[in-house]
Amino acid sequence: MEVIGFVALAAGLIIGLGAMGACIGIGVMGSKYLEAAARQPELMGELQTKMFLLVGLIDASFIIGTGIALWFTTANPFLAQIARVVVAK
Repeated sequence: MEVIGFVALAAGLIIGLGAMGACIGIGVMGSKYLEAAARQPELMGELQTKMFLLVGLIDASFIIGTGIALWFTTANPFLAQIARVVVAK
């Protein structure tokens, strides 16, 4: 039953590292947006649209990772394989 512990550890790493990566990515992108808007204010509208599109994509990748981690936590496909091996012995 060590697999359950490893799955919980993996799910925590997926969610934690995904959140950290998304936050760092959005922070860097926001700072670059502010730099670009300060240099060329006339492009602010176009840049803002592209920035919000990218924020949505970054958040979507994090949410997909969270969904996969929760799927492995609740409906673990690895436990079925272990159960087959135990029953076969």
